[in-house]
Amino acid sequence: MAKRKLQRFSEVDSFSNVVQHLQTGEVLSANPLQGKWREVFFKNNNPIVVELGCGKGEYTVGMAQANPNKNYIGLDLKGNRIWRGAKTALENKMQNVGFVRTRIENIETVFGAEEVDEIWITFPDPQPQLSREKKRLTSPPFLARYRKILKKGGLIQLKTDNAPFYEYTLQVIKENNLELLDHTSDLYADTSERLPWLKNIQTHYEKIFTAKGFKICYTQFKIH
Repeated sequence: MAKRKLQRFSEVDSFSNVVQHLQTGEVLSANPLQGKWREVFFKNNNPIVVELGCGKGEYTVGMAQANPNKNYIGLDLKGNRIWRGAKTALENKMQNVGFVRTRIENIETVFGAEEVDEIWITFPDPQPQLSREKKRLTSPPFLARYRKILKKGGLIQLKTDNAPFYEYTLQVIKENNLELLDHTSDLYADTSERLPWLKNIQTHYEKIFTAKGFKICYTQFKIH
């Protein structure tokens, strides 16, 4: 297992669709693509959609396949996880997919001002302890980071199996006077019309959770 991980780390380093944005000691490596993702990486002017904590990248790749006129970027710190999605995208010659190996806390240095059109947060660690609230990906400190990189009117979308985290997010939206566009506490039982592929693409963890009978919660909102 350890040998396979090392092999995947080595391969990820060589993948043309993976950007390493890591901290060495006290210094964060420079990201020459900040503010230039469309121009340099994708070579088009299509909207940019970012998935935070993308894991194996199946959601990033799935969205990119469903929406070829948008650019998709998955962020995760674990190189051996990103390997799967990046390899799939390369094997399928997908030009609208990229991955960044970094901490989500560094997102302001990955993208330029108003460079991102949409953010997806898929099954994040709910950080249930009150002392870890600031580490929740929909907490005010993280929303402040997203605000710097999202264009005016940009969307944030959340999928989670954790009902308390879902309720926390709704409370943050209300307390901060954000624009709530859509939400449901049971996505797969909800019969209203939404994005046509919203129920068709599932992350690795989503498949596990739904198989165990967990309800999947969904939220869509704007912070501008």
